[in-house]
Amino acid sequence: MTLTTATPRLVQALSAEHRGRLMAIAREVDFPQETRLFNEGRRADRFWIIRSGTVALDLSVPGRRAAVVERLGFGELVGWSWLFRPYIWQLGATAESPVRAHEFDATAVRAMCVDDPEFGREVGQWVGKVLAHRLHSTRVRLLDLYAPYGSGSTV
Repeated sequence: MTLTTATPRLVQALSAEHRGRLMAIAREVDFPQETRLFNEGRRADRFWIIRSGTVALDLSVPGRRAAVVERLGFGELVGWSWLFRPYIWQLGATAESPVRAHEFDATAVRAMCVDDPEFGREVGQWVGKVLAHRLHSTRVRLLDLYAPYGSGSTV
């Protein structure tokens, strides 16, 4: 499994004005290798954009070890569950290498989306595209791991 390049990055998803507003509330954080960023089923109250390093997204599989469904790298969004009620992580995430990232408070960003509908529309479209990509990646990965003939995907 390689790093994904199909999901829209922040620079592609938001106008310069909206990107600037979002980055104005960013906080720089570092995660050592093997740090658990979040666990499936827990409260989603923040998200990150990777500056360097690799984050593995995983899904709990009953009776088995968690399945890594995607790896994320530079410029990619880590976390989408913060935008949609009930704000519960649908996947888990671990730093596979030391990670430097911009961290965002989900409550603050959701408030910005309400206060500026155009900003909210751009953020919603960006996160929605990421979500659609993650759903597809998860499906393909689980079929590759557990279906008798794999996913049949060459993507």
